[in-house]
Amino acid sequence: NAASYLTNLETIDYELQELIQTAKRQTIVVGDRFPFKYLAHDYGLTYYSALSACSTDTEVSPAMIASLIDYVKEEHIPVVFSIELSSGNIAKTIVEATGAKQLTLHSAHNISKADFEAGITYLDLMQENLKVLKEALN
Repeated sequence: NAASYLTNLETIDYELQELIQTAKRQTIVVGDRFPFKYLAHDYGLTYYSALSACSTDTEVSPAMIASLIDYVKEEHIPVVFSIELSSGNIAKTIVEATGAKQLTLHSAHNISKADFEAGITYLDLMQENLKVLKEALN
């Protein structure tokens, strides 16, 4: 089981590397908190985020939202991410102003009760992240 699991992790890692190296863009926009610094660093992604960290104690400024809206419009960014178990309100504001699509990028820090009961695994979450990143980067 361990060997199979490691092979699956290596496959996802390889697919992420290939996706990002060959994508139309290497930038993501997150209209939410940003628990993806390691992902961005490890895979060479540039990011713009409403909040620079994971803390729930911070508030986003109207100027930051306006800046993200301008960036999404100027760069024709097709997807604005929110994170799991978030209200998604910041991302929703950005997509309403830009016509971009709102998708969830999962930090894998937590899952919903429904996902838990459905047996969703870390590998499932990473496969879904790969899928939404394909849409966002191409």
